[in-house]
Amino acid sequence: MKKRMSTRRNKDGEEKHIKVPIGMSMLEAAHENDIELEGACEGSLACSTCHVIVMDVEYYNKLEDPMDEENDMLDLAFGLTETSRLGCQVIAKPELDGIRLALPAATRNFAVDGYVPKPH
Repeated sequence: MKKRMSTRRNKDGEEKHIKVPIGMSMLEAAHENDIELEGACEGSLACSTCHVIVMDVEYYNKLEDPMDEENDMLDLAFGLTETSRLGCQVIAKPELDGIRLALPAATRNFAVDGYVPKPH
């Protein structure tokens, strides 16, 4: 079963609607759909480069509470909001159908030498 997620890129205002398989992280979904979300640590909770903002509080409240490790990384993120999460920790599930995520205007770029993450 696939669910719909809408991601808006702040830098140009473009909004892209994608379908995300249940169980897939938003970081993985972004990479598979050519959405620029860095994810330098590849989802190992060692950076904040996959920072996303849940645009609707009702969807934010449906997410599991962030673990301490995620909160520690979010403390390093630019543009932190009350509904900020790491894309690697937001996992698609049926109750998130229709979630809208915004990408911050900037991230702490940990990638070097022009590295662009590719889906595995």
